[in-house]
Amino acid sequence: MPRIVRCGVIQTHCEWSPEKHSLADIKEKMIAKHERLIADAAKKKVQILGLQELFYGPYFCAEQNNRWHELTEKIPGGPTLMRMQKLAKKYGMVLIVPVYEVEMTGLFYNTAAVFDADGRYLGKYRKHHIPHVHPGFWEKFYFTPGNAGYPVFETRFARVAVYICYDRHFPEGARILGLNGAEIVFNPSATVAGLSEYLWELEQPAHAIANGYFIAAINRVGFEGPWKIGEFYGKSYFCNPRGKIIAQASRDKDELVVADLDLEEIDKVRSTWQFFRDRRPETYGEITRTEKSGHAPIDRGHATAAD
Repeated sequence: MPRIVRCGVIQTHCEWSPEKHSLADIKEKMIAKHERLIADAAKKKVQILGLQELFYGPYFCAEQNNRWHELTEKIPGGPTLMRMQKLAKKYGMVLIVPVYEVEMTGLFYNTAAVFDADGRYLGKYRKHHIPHVHPGFWEKFYFTPGNAGYPVFETRFARVAVYICYDRHFPEGARILGLNGAEIVFNPSATVAGLSEYLWELEQPAHAIANGYFIAAINRVGFEGPWKIGEFYGKSYFCNPRGKIIAQASRDKDELVVADLDLEEIDKVRSTWQFFRDRRPETYGEITRTEKSGHAPIDRGHATAAD
């Protein structure tokens, strides 16, 4: 029997440059834009909605400047999160809300808070894998690696998890989310053409197949000044457990993408592909085992010409 959940993701462009606008002004404009799109999602009866990485501003990691600490908020209780919490309750909608989190003075995380459809704060996911990639992805300047594990949130409509942007390049965490019971994994991102676009529709469908769950991949759009790190190419999408993209946004405009996900597909796929049954975790020690050299020993056996 179908178990349908209507989900949505929002991709947007931050067209306000910090050269011309205060950070507070940019933040308010971006929140207001998202509030309008969240209202549109409610009109379309979306039950679970995910926002893009660091949704209330530009992707500021394009520079290394501590002025951006001004955007940090406590989780829970930050002013933006309180606004989103009220919207979750108002619309009866689960919200995944990525923000710049401050735990204490000088300790910051790239984090997504999750609110249930009655407005209850369910918890947060902190991005584990922090890139420092040229040009313009200087995240180690801003974020401490996540330390809160790989939680799965039992919402009113589905078991939801979050994996943020650069995390998607690491299959280990994606597998843990599946083992922890995730049915839908949201990946809020900020990624540009020429760097990762060729991977955008490869890696996450592969995670969906390997773990038998749905993925909601979210990317922002457009060029963000004054930086010149490239174009955020959008193309946000939903992918089913068979690895098929079932709904996708354009590459160049603000957009709400909506898809009806039949969670019964998870059982059907896992009944065919028994990847969880056939795992061999007792053989995977080399993934985490290190020696003084920093590398796991590899026994290559005794290869012969016949091999």
